[in-house]
Order: sequence, then C-alpha cells, then structure tokens
Amino acid sequence: MTQIAFHVGIDVAKDRLDVAILETGELFTVDNTEAGYAALVDRLSDNEIGAIGLEASGGYERAVLKALWQAGLPVRRINP
Repeated sequence: MTQIAFHVGIDVAKDRLDVAILETGELFTVDNTEAGYAALVDRLSDNEIGAIGLEASGGYERAVLKALWQAGLPVRRINP
C-alpha cells in the first residue's frame, strides 16, 4: 500500500499558526510559541509530509520555520 505524502499550509500570525492539510481537509490552530511548535511537530511527524509552506510574515514565522526544519520536516518559506 502506498502512503500519501501530505502537503501542509501554515498561515502565520503574531500569536497563532493556522494549519491546513490539503489531502485530508484537516484544519487546526496552535499557538505561535515553543509549546505550539512542539505540538505541531508532534502532530505532523506521524505522517509522510511532502512539503510544508508557510508565509513570510514580518519575522513571526522565523521560530516555527526553525523548529520544523530542525525536526527534519520539509518546510519552505513562501511569499504571501
């Protein structure tokens, strides 16, 4: 059985991250804090991830970008 690679989009705000998984239609929010990044990494690490795109948002994206990258997830910063 072939596993589907999920594609994830993250809308970055000062206090939260709105997350959408394309293939499942799943939507959820985590805080834009270290605890939120850990929860996000934990949730995404259970799946095969093809790509994670997050918007450049005045620097509010930097810490989550680093956390996802350090976890070995395929994350990319994109222009809004």
